[in-house]
Amino acid sequence: MPEMPKLHLEDALEDSPQARVFEKDAMVLKKYSVGLHNCCQRVMSAQNELCAATQSLSQHLRNFELQKFPLEQEGSILTSTLEQFAAYLDNISSLQQVLSAQFSESMMFPMSKALQADLDEISTMYEMFQIAAHEHEQAMTRFMKVSKKKEKEVLDLNDELYAMRKKYHQTALHYYSSLNAIQYKRKCFLLEPIIGYVHAQRAYFSMGQETLCKPDMETFLQNISVSIQQVQSELQVETRKTVELIDTLEEQSQHLYHAEPPINMPYIPPNIALAQKSGYLFLRSKQLIGNKWERVFFFTQAGNLMSQCRDEVAGSLVLDLNEDGVFAEPSEADDRRNIFQISTAKHRRLIVLQAENERERDEWISTINNVVRDSGFVRGIVSKPSPQQQPRGSSVSSQQSVSTTSTVSPERESPMAVSPVQSQSSAAVTPATGPNSPFLPETPIQFDLCAPDDTQNVTNKSLTGPPKRINPFDQSATDVIDALDQAIDNAAFVESFLVRFLGSMEVKQDRGEKLVHETIRQIMAARAIHNVFKMTESRMIVSSDSMRLIEPSNNTVRVKFALEDISYWAAHTENTRLFGFITRNKGEGSYACHVFECNISAIEICNAIATATKMAFHALMEKKAAERIKSLKDKEKVDESDQ
Repeated sequence: MPEMPKLHLEDALEDSPQARVFEKDAMVLKKYSVGLHNCCQRVMSAQNELCAATQSLSQHLRNFELQKFPLEQEGSILTSTLEQFAAYLDNISSLQQVLSAQFSESMMFPMSKALQADLDEISTMYEMFQIAAHEHEQAMTRFMKVSKKKEKEVLDLNDELYAMRKKYHQTALHYYSSLNAIQYKRKCFLLEPIIGYVHAQRAYFSMGQETLCKPDMETFLQNISVSIQQVQSELQVETRKTVELIDTLEEQSQHLYHAEPPINMPYIPPNIALAQKSGYLFLRSKQLIGNKWERVFFFTQAGNLMSQCRDEVAGSLVLDLNEDGVFAEPSEADDRRNIFQISTAKHRRLIVLQAENERERDEWISTINNVVRDSGFVRGIVSKPSPQQQPRGSSVSSQQSVSTTSTVSPERESPMAVSPVQSQSSAAVTPATGPNSPFLPETPIQFDLCAPDDTQNVTNKSLTGPPKRINPFDQSATDVIDALDQAIDNAAFVESFLVRFLGSMEVKQDRGEKLVHETIRQIMAARAIHNVFKMTESRMIVSSDSMRLIEPSNNTVRVKFALEDISYWAAHTENTRLFGFITRNKGEGSYACHVFECNISAIEICNAIATATKMAFHALMEKKAAERIKSLKDKEKVDESDQ
């Protein structure tokens, strides 16, 4: 039996974002269980109605002899026959009553118990957890904003925070353990009612006939029963381990309840050699009046500083630590304690953060500066890679790509599932191909959409670094702003969308929804495997004459497509934020599929492309018809002049 997914109780104090996944799973499970309970209740009601109907039928057959039929003789064969049928129906009704009682005991009782005892407990624990988290947040906010000059108030608020954090930790431990236990219990209370239903039906038919007494069904039911017993045994063992672990964690976490360690607690020096760190910090953001401090979960990963809010399921990029001039140092702001700032020389950006205590602040400063110091590429200068480390931005070999791509699970199609790390500028990755694959052998995947000034960049072949940037669409991108504005003004249909380029690759065919979906899967899998995170954002303008991708910063045209070159487009069925379209490469007889992500439903973009191509087709037909009429008129004039 596969290992059950579990929340780590060690992360309960920090409220791991992974808990949101388990909460969503519990809500979906509860919704499904309520529907299953309604279905079981419907079966139970139908069985009770069948029992009552059978008894009514039996009594009605007996009432035949009480009827005064003028033409029916007393003591006829029909009367005795119906009396015998009534006796048979009495026996059947008795069996149905037994079946109804078995339904109530073996099907309805486990389902009702699971809803009331287990799933309702999760809902109650969720409310208690939210209350404890809210109280902890308030205590933390009051403690963090108190002036460092008010020492007595700091001590009082520190004690208050200790109590709230301890309460929050205890609630979180029990809540996490309940979320873990429901993973075991789901197999019990989802399978037990069905097993009870089947057992009751088998007993019902066995008393009448042995139609259902087959060896294969007996073996199947025995296996399920053994499986449930094993799950119940594992649940008992896990429950004992959980209780012991909760007691141990509560004893070991006493020093974590204080934001600042008390005087009587041993001094713990900061670890200045860290290369990775995660935890909650207060982030300063400027408002119209004053500043706002918000508690956000931060973590470092692959040379990036990432953040993740409480309600999010994936991280977002805060700062690329591989840029020049990134430096972290202590600071002062808004009369708050334990402030540090991260400055960038390139963008002249200042990120101001607040830690709980000095040790946390010093560890964050050291970690960020360590990541900056150990970064790989700096403006084209490549550090010598170790044998175990692939240089940043280098191309991945086709053999390595084939072996890794083949192991990607299709469940990682969502763009939010891509690992939050820095993207290679134009890394080419080769997907796995086969005899039935819709992709050409050794087909590269292009992850970067180049701006107009990037198309002329050439990398020095003597350096080990990123390959030359190429335009993945192989089309011209030299339109100027005036021509663009004029083309938009003259178009009969124009719509604009904000999109992010995910990747492009060559395909064998020019159309097919399955082909677009498979291309999306290949590109998303390759991005996840090779840690490609950054995406090129563009403004997509769909008009009745063409489709353009515009650089948002200067409104220059990156890529322009003629509508007659776009052969097919489709949105992803499961994630409607993803879509792709296939284009024909003129003069080469090849096709390429380009994949994008948007903030709205991709169906709207596909509808806009469909409308634009339809209008372009009608305009083309009208133009050809006008040219044909003109040609006929010119021919008639020539004939008249000849006569």
